[in-house]
Amino acid sequence: MDRLSATDAGFYYAETENAPLHVGSVAVFEGPAPSYGDLVRLLLSKLPQVPRYRQRVREVPLNLGRPLWVDDPHFQILYHVRHTAVPKPGGPEQLRNLAGRVLGQRLDMAKPLWEVWLVEGLENDRWAIISKVHHCMVDGVAGTDLMQIMFDLDPNAEQTAPPDWSPQRTPSGLAMVAGALTETATAPLRQLVHSPDALATGAKGLVGSARAAVNTVPQLARQALTPLARTLTGPIGPHRRWAWSDAQFEDLRTARTALGGTVNDIVLTAITRGFRELLTGRGALGADTVVRTMVPISVRKEGERGSLDNRVTAVFVDLPVGEPDPLARLASIRSQMDEYKRTMQAVDARSIISMGDYVAPNLLAMGVRAAMQTGQMWCQAVTTNVPGPRVPLYVLGKRMVSAHPYVPIAGGTRISIGIFSYLNEMTFGINADFDAFPDIDVLSAGICRGIAELGELAAAKQPAAASR
Repeated sequence: MDRLSATDAGFYYAETENAPLHVGSVAVFEGPAPSYGDLVRLLLSKLPQVPRYRQRVREVPLNLGRPLWVDDPHFQILYHVRHTAVPKPGGPEQLRNLAGRVLGQRLDMAKPLWEVWLVEGLENDRWAIISKVHHCMVDGVAGTDLMQIMFDLDPNAEQTAPPDWSPQRTPSGLAMVAGALTETATAPLRQLVHSPDALATGAKGLVGSARAAVNTVPQLARQALTPLARTLTGPIGPHRRWAWSDAQFEDLRTARTALGGTVNDIVLTAITRGFRELLTGRGALGADTVVRTMVPISVRKEGERGSLDNRVTAVFVDLPVGEPDPLARLASIRSQMDEYKRTMQAVDARSIISMGDYVAPNLLAMGVRAAMQTGQMWCQAVTTNVPGPRVPLYVLGKRMVSAHPYVPIAGGTRISIGIFSYLNEMTFGINADFDAFPDIDVLSAGICRGIAELGELAAAKQPAAASR
């Protein structure tokens, strides 16, 4: 049995009826589709590599400790693997509509927190897998590693027979309380024994954080006075709209080379164009308006790839949607991201995150739930970029041709953009509250135009540079 980390427990506690906190994806494959039974047997053979997929969350009575991962004695894979189809020939719109409904539904919190849907009926003899996994199980980077475990790198990979499995006994409520109280009392001492410099490292991280906070006070004050796109935040309903846009990774890299910055800077600038068009259509665009987006940042070390807990922190970037010049938009985003990089170097983010392990579990639960119910007005969107595999992936010998990410929304932030790269393609998966974003396609198309706009500027700059 493992105990949820403070970060993972926060994602678990934040789940509400109208804000399911699972991440997901839609992967499209070359046909013909495998049988449902073949997919079930494949997943059964892979589960020993990801034991979390047979475990469920068990809360400690009275929240005296963070929840535990325990084996589900009634685990039944047929519940988690579903089979559906769209009317032939199913195009992108039919797949998006189906995926929006599936991904918008909550997972059963009393069972292992994942689902896989086999979708048939797509045009060009293709089929798809819709996958869902709760954020308390896995962050984006670990999710990419999980995809490589569940999928094959070789189209001719042999499939092993599913091994037998027996669940470990679930502890009683009394045993869980006793274990939680013991851990609360002894965890700091154990930490010191195994890592004598743990407190010093944590204290150093806090000092660095305090210094960084002092340095960023002017920026925070400026953000507090910045006119925000208020129409993007508000109550979240139970239904979702979902769309996606695609781009060639090479086009983004070419723009980066010609215009400067990073690929992430180019991506955020293209997204800024999308939000600019959306707010223009709503009549809500001012000359100084910004869309503030939370940008999660992985603090996972190279040796930790493959672990399935969350190792993330976040920064807040003001997308200058009111700025008409795309190069000025890029310069603004580059400046902010460069400043955040300098700040992050001064802070041991991992130490700050780990300090959450010492927060009283009942206070952690109440605090997260209160924050989600209260909502917030500080940021209007979530934008997360997860680098995916640059090699082909296969399921039962069928090549994956594309993958589209799904990032949850919560806490008054009614739209999220998940960015995922696979082979030479980058896709933008846009998840939004159904009632608040009837114009989601305006944002999706605007992102494409933003990429094309930066590509044209890059092309115009390259001949000028070559002629010098």
